[in-house]
Amino acid sequence: MTLSLNPDRSLTHAPSDCASPPVSDAPGLDQQRDRQEALATVAQSLDANPLDMSLHRAMVEALRAANDEVGALAHRIALMTFSEIVAGSTDPAITALPLYNIATVYYANGEHTAAKRWYRYALRVHPDLAIAHQNLAAILLADGQSDEGERHRTRAYSLQRVFIEPVRQPRRQLLILCSGRASGNVPFDTLLGSGTASRIKYAIDYADEAEDAQLPPFDLVFNAIGEPDIAQPLTRRLEKLTQRCGRPVLNRPDVVARTQRHRTAALLAGLDSVVVPPCMRIDDTPASSTALATLLAGEGLAFPLLMRPLATHGGDGLTLQTSLDALWSAIATRGEPCYVTQYHDFRSADGFYRKYRIVFVDGEPFAYHLAISPHWIVHYVSADMTGHQWKIDEERRFLEDARGVLGEPAMNAIAAIGRRLGLDFCGIDFTLLPDGRVLVFEANATMLVHREAVDGVIAHKNAFVQRIVDAFEQMQIRRAGG
Repeated sequence: MTLSLNPDRSLTHAPSDCASPPVSDAPGLDQQRDRQEALATVAQSLDANPLDMSLHRAMVEALRAANDEVGALAHRIALMTFSEIVAGSTDPAITALPLYNIATVYYANGEHTAAKRWYRYALRVHPDLAIAHQNLAAILLADGQSDEGERHRTRAYSLQRVFIEPVRQPRRQLLILCSGRASGNVPFDTLLGSGTASRIKYAIDYADEAEDAQLPPFDLVFNAIGEPDIAQPLTRRLEKLTQRCGRPVLNRPDVVARTQRHRTAALLAGLDSVVVPPCMRIDDTPASSTALATLLAGEGLAFPLLMRPLATHGGDGLTLQTSLDALWSAIATRGEPCYVTQYHDFRSADGFYRKYRIVFVDGEPFAYHLAISPHWIVHYVSADMTGHQWKIDEERRFLEDARGVLGEPAMNAIAAIGRRLGLDFCGIDFTLLPDGRVLVFEANATMLVHREAVDGVIAHKNAFVQRIVDAFEQMQIRRAGG
């Protein structure tokens, strides 16, 4: 079963004449509080009775009174939708789409509470709308509501494995092999921002092999399952599909499989000016702390050590362990497979920690970002990069002239890493040691590339993102022949 959807994004911005009134004309605090309470009461009633048109009319009036014309418009659309039901519309799939579109606009704008509500409205009309289950699951899982999120995700992929996103005048049909677990996929929305390819997204881990032969026609395959820990159990299946399909493949499954963290040191061994700390994967909890010590010694690992769950990035679940007792307790408590990596102090002379990211498209390196933090877990947001002009300026120098900032030996080492990885799209997070060597944090295909707000203080980064998008488009042209 496939579904083609192209959400209407007309609700993205409120009309300019919907601005809040001047402060002098604003209602008093008591009146504002009363309005908010009234809105919450009607919204709660709607959650229980989403097809009650009188409640939607009440929301239209309440939202207008609160100067939320966009919200009011959404409920007016709902009224038109539900009037079709009353008039005898018998196709719930079509009837639910306007509600789905409203939810998706809220989702795209980061308004997750509203998006959840409207996805649930759509599912009340059409409980089998797979893409609504899919998006609702993504929001719930991101919000930490794992049980409900898993239920909706399982429901989505039990209903549908193929999701078609057409574009006008496509130059190619692109088959994207995905995992139902979003964390396993290359974040490809920005990469495919040229709008030249119709996307056929295939959640292959939820499909049986017979469905591979039923896919719509396609010109090029992008294996977007870039997290090797998630891809590894699927490698044989992915290889079978990509070998049989007779189409060019970006990010071959066997090459992705080589980038697991505990295999990186061996993969990059022998490269000049490259340092990869030793890492081991622990699948089964050792019988004792003594047994753990033996394992560590066998891999040449000494404290301090980094411990992290499998298939995680961005510091999720990452801890610094400074003693055998602490590490043993953490592993035994978690009771799940994990990686243990030698910690390498990478503090710069000024006391800050730096993490650079370069992505490779068809082997060509592109500087993407630099984060500078007072903490060894370096996150762009927690580092408050946009709050310090000197950090913005240093990152901009890196983006404009990575070779000048890092030096010739480091850039040669990075280019060699790209060749050794052998992926069509991938990246490396790293820092520069005082002696000029490249200390590798991770190197794989899961690297996030995204645009910044056009009116923000780092809007200049979008020009460098566009270079990556253009390179990805040109690679598709070369591989697909058009």
